[in-house]
Amino acid sequence: MRTVEWDAGTVKMIDQRLLPTEYKVVTFRDVEGVATSIREMVVRGAPAIGATAAFGLALAAHTSAAADVHALRRDLEAAAAQLRVTRPTAVNLFWAIDRMLDRAFNDDLDTVEAIRHTLQVEAQEIADEDVRVNRRMGDIGQEVIRDGDHILTHCNAGALATVDYGTVLGVVRAAVEHGKSVHVWVDETRPRLQGARLTAWELMRDHIPCTLIADNAAGHLMRTGKVDIVLYGADRVAANGDVANKVGSYKLAVVARENGIPCFCVSPTSTIDMSLAHGDDIPIEERDPEEVTVIRGQRIAPEGVPVANIAFDVTPHRYLSGIITERGIASPPVGLSLRRIMGAGPA
Repeated sequence: MRTVEWDAGTVKMIDQRLLPTEYKVVTFRDVEGVATSIREMVVRGAPAIGATAAFGLALAAHTSAAADVHALRRDLEAAAAQLRVTRPTAVNLFWAIDRMLDRAFNDDLDTVEAIRHTLQVEAQEIADEDVRVNRRMGDIGQEVIRDGDHILTHCNAGALATVDYGTVLGVVRAAVEHGKSVHVWVDETRPRLQGARLTAWELMRDHIPCTLIADNAAGHLMRTGKVDIVLYGADRVAANGDVANKVGSYKLAVVARENGIPCFCVSPTSTIDMSLAHGDDIPIEERDPEEVTVIRGQRIAPEGVPVANIAFDVTPHRYLSGIITERGIASPPVGLSLRRIMGAGPA
């Protein structure tokens, strides 16, 4: 199945907290459950979060007891408010919610059933569009991959972070589909180990050669000539090309620059926030300290130790070789390229 999908008035998704030891599909029947799934990272990854929020609003419309369009729209605004506070950094969350509300408040929709039907169709289109975008982005991005390349990735930007196919791993998959031989160095990605648990699982299922490494080994591999290119995703990209991604991405870009290794961000245009001038304006989520001190119920740090669980960092655009999107590659000067790409309209 896809990472998240609509099924007969419910939202189903893969519980990514359980992978790789257990593959389980969970079902949500109300928007409160969908909001919890985003907040607790049953589903994660910016594009997947956006699609999940869209399905959550479709579900809110489906379950609302409203008898008229005004009451239904009030219910949808309340549902949107619940969803907005789940993850502050991933802009796809807000992009999808705003897109769904724009449809719900269309003056042409004058019955409750019309709004319900429209939102279900729109949520499905957001999900289907994500898959199309990822495949197009993969086809464009694979051009930066050479036959025989050793690729370093961080966190999980694969099919699990999207509805299907993936952003970074979409580029890797497309390179393989074009007949290129590649090998992927997989950062484990503390503290939630999305690289170790999710990226390695995806690559092994696809029989793409990979090697799992501790995050701190990446610099050594780059200095000793064992990395040809660094690819990672984005949770939000500012107008000047600064990129917020899973914490640890910034230092990879800096070390890659030091060693003359290209570093690309792979991001759909839905993750680009042209309303923010630069990365310092991007809200950075801080999460539960126990994500750092406890691994699957096992405490690994002293009780009471202060913890700063910073979930994302910002890579200044000057460290990037470019940003791969479904509308082309934004090359330096990245800000100027993004303005061109974002003004180009749908791909």
